[in-house]
Amino acid sequence: MKLKEVVSECVQYCRVTVAGATIFQFALGGMFAPSLQAQEEKTASPIKHVIIIVGENRTFDHIFATYKPTNGQTVDNLLSRRIINADGTPGPNFSQAAQIDADPFQRDSDDSSRYSISPESDNVVYSTLPPPLTGGPSNVCKDNGICTLAQAMASENGLYPTYYQYLLTGGTGQASHVPDTRIKNVLDLPSGPFQLTSSSMPYDSYAASPVHRFYQMWQQEDCNIKHASPQNPSGCKADLFPWVEVTVGAGTNGKPLPANFNDRTTGEGSTSMAFYNVQEGDAPYLKYLADTYSMSDNYHQPVMGGTGANSIMLGFGDAIFFSDSNGNPAKPPENVTVYGGTPNAGVVQEIENPNPQPGTKNWYTEDGYGAGGFGSPVSGGGSYTNCSDSDAPGAYSILNYLASLPYEVNPKCDPGRYYLLNNYNPGYFGDGTNAYTDHNVANTPFTIPPTKQHTIADVLMAAGVSWKYYGDQWDSYLTDKYQINYGTVGAKSDQYCNICNPFQYETEIMANASVRTAHLKDTEDLYEDLKSGHLPAVSYVKPSGWVDGHPASSKVDLLEGFVKKIVNDLKANEELWESTAIFVTVDEGGGYYDSGYVQPLDYFGDGTRIPLIVVSQYTSAGHISHTYADHVSILKFIERNWDLGTISKRSRDNLPNPKPTKGNAYVPANSPAIGDLWDLFDFSKNFQDND
Repeated sequence: MKLKEVVSECVQYCRVTVAGATIFQFALGGMFAPSLQAQEEKTASPIKHVIIIVGENRTFDHIFATYKPTNGQTVDNLLSRRIINADGTPGPNFSQAAQIDADPFQRDSDDSSRYSISPESDNVVYSTLPPPLTGGPSNVCKDNGICTLAQAMASENGLYPTYYQYLLTGGTGQASHVPDTRIKNVLDLPSGPFQLTSSSMPYDSYAASPVHRFYQMWQQEDCNIKHASPQNPSGCKADLFPWVEVTVGAGTNGKPLPANFNDRTTGEGSTSMAFYNVQEGDAPYLKYLADTYSMSDNYHQPVMGGTGANSIMLGFGDAIFFSDSNGNPAKPPENVTVYGGTPNAGVVQEIENPNPQPGTKNWYTEDGYGAGGFGSPVSGGGSYTNCSDSDAPGAYSILNYLASLPYEVNPKCDPGRYYLLNNYNPGYFGDGTNAYTDHNVANTPFTIPPTKQHTIADVLMAAGVSWKYYGDQWDSYLTDKYQINYGTVGAKSDQYCNICNPFQYETEIMANASVRTAHLKDTEDLYEDLKSGHLPAVSYVKPSGWVDGHPASSKVDLLEGFVKKIVNDLKANEELWESTAIFVTVDEGGGYYDSGYVQPLDYFGDGTRIPLIVVSQYTSAGHISHTYADHVSILKFIERNWDLGTISKRSRDNLPNPKPTKGNAYVPANSPAIGDLWDLFDFSKNFQDND
């Protein structure tokens, strides 16, 4: 044989390759070790490569409300529950999804009661929903700056070619935060789910984004043991979605209730109740994937709330807490001045308080993303809780509910730890510098300090299993760490999502230049790796803000175009296609309504169901798994497939696989439990394309 490459990939380890095969490797400064390739081939299944594509903010019912399964499968959705009909109109069981006006304006002005996840006073069904309001660009060219196909292609390289046109279309044609007149009967919608699309609201349309924050989502689910039944033992009714939208919305940030407050003040209305209709042509590519490969109808966002905490869980399998420079628990800033001597100087309160302000019905005392920064005084902020203290604002209601459940739930709230609940910037910039201690005028104090908690990446590296995180527009972000160019059109476009990358929070990865540069890559590198066949065992893939499918700022058809490019690029490499599984999901439900069962696992979640589709030759066309799962189930699949340990003693990957409950495939008999997604595959199959 002829030696083709003597030594390669000398970052953490070096490989010796003969005739294209890795025969051994050695660590820098260490001894010879078994080859990485040999380690990665020791899998429990034929799957040698996992690609995890994470879009944004859609629940299962929001996309698949009218999906009809194939090949004798069953599905749990609005249609199968007969809540709606196939044409999107209310069905005979529509009242099962009725939404409650939990606390009308008659509340006493001096009522200062504390936060509750299940308000019980004056529970009256809305006669008609508060009208859903507009969101997203009115005119795409004017508001987004993308006016030509050339500009679209220069701004984003991650779309299947025929999808670039959708970066130019779909504007609302209306002012922001007014009733969206494209929605049929927008001022007279019955109290429940409604179809978003119509002849005047085509599928390729920008629409508003509902609230999706931690305490808001707990409240929207309305979990109470008094509501429990054999089919719904957690007692989560999911009947307060519009009420939370119109009473508090995306957070108060410590400000008083606005004057003349009404159902339109928060800018949402009942946006949360919208769904697409796949039977009428909506979400065609996602439907095609579900028909052709396999799908779960019992897969959940792991944390109540938004992108940051759910993305963290997808890497850590756990919540992360505020810590000092040595990794010890510390208390976040509370009513203190930060960034002194800079234009950003101001008083922040970074501890959540969802108790309603006196004289309001649900206007939280302190909850928000933080105001100011980037050259103006900062204030407010949210977003931590010491949930080990039952007297901490918001904690009692959740802890009391968890204690009432018929199975034991560990809240996972360790004493003295303040856990991050919502979106804060990660502790590191992409170049490895500390973002928490950087007081540049272009930075923000709403940043969690670097953490020494471990992720799945540490488990993979310890076992010699390769991995990469491919972030769309990562390379632009590396030269624009304060993201000054966020939203810029053209080659400098930087819509990289920093809060979406769980590894960007962790010291072990970000403070080690060799690890950081070897494993954090742009999606341009993914496309090259797919072409060359040099794909790592585990790949995380995150689209940019242009194409991630986030409502208002993106669209589902753009996410479909992003996924289709990767699927087609993979299938073009036959050898990779035969050994790769793509998991297509989203970070969280975005605050949209979903009718599925929710299983409380700890203080942090689970939350609503979200889509999960597995694209692989080892799936059966149209198969639908009913096994309860969430994002940590992907970590469990990786650990099982490569025979790895768990991340930590308390991470959720220690939970058992569900045991079936007689007569109810959706509720684990051994709660709390989450699956490892193994049943989405048929590993007895020979290689064959499902197409």
